[in-house]
Amino acid sequence: MAQVSEKDRRRWDAAYTDGESESDAVPALPQVFGDQAGRFPVTGSALDIACGTGKGSVWLARRGLAVWGLDVSAVAIDEARQAAARHGVAERCRFDVADLDEGLPAGPPVDVVLCHRFRDPGLYPSLAARLRPGGLLAICVLSEVGAEPGRFRAGPGELAAAFAGLETLGAAEGDGQAWLVARAAATAR
Repeated sequence: MAQVSEKDRRRWDAAYTDGESESDAVPALPQVFGDQAGRFPVTGSALDIACGTGKGSVWLARRGLAVWGLDVSAVAIDEARQAAARHGVAERCRFDVADLDEGLPAGPPVDVVLCHRFRDPGLYPSLAARLRPGGLLAICVLSEVGAEPGRFRAGPGELAAAFAGLETLGAAEGDGQAWLVARAAATAR
């Protein structure tokens, strides 16, 4: 697995190096969750999986959460750190390079798990388990629904089935993506 992860790391580092820098981008919740923004808490902690350049992480931190962003790309993590500093929330943000092929890094339960455009069904149980009672999961993946099947695309109903133990607050599939916003039970499981 380490070789695959190293290949992924090099590919994503190159994409962030060669692509247009997002370092000046306005912090924002991924657009797919826009109608759900009011459900996100204004205090507590968050985990941003495959955070990229940190737009979502910085948005969460500006909202009042302490955020830990993880990504395979050191280039993206560096941009995320710069964005947090530029927007005055560096003290509320921690960004680390992480090989998610090795699993979710150990850490305390959080109030929000944000995962945008990263899919690893093997991590789904860990994402749900990382939520505090009443915690919010916001996940979006590429989907076969409305698109060609592919190795990185979820099949129909994948998110609903994987997170059936959470209360679904909003969800949709179509146009090549699937998303779900769900809440953990308010009492310990």
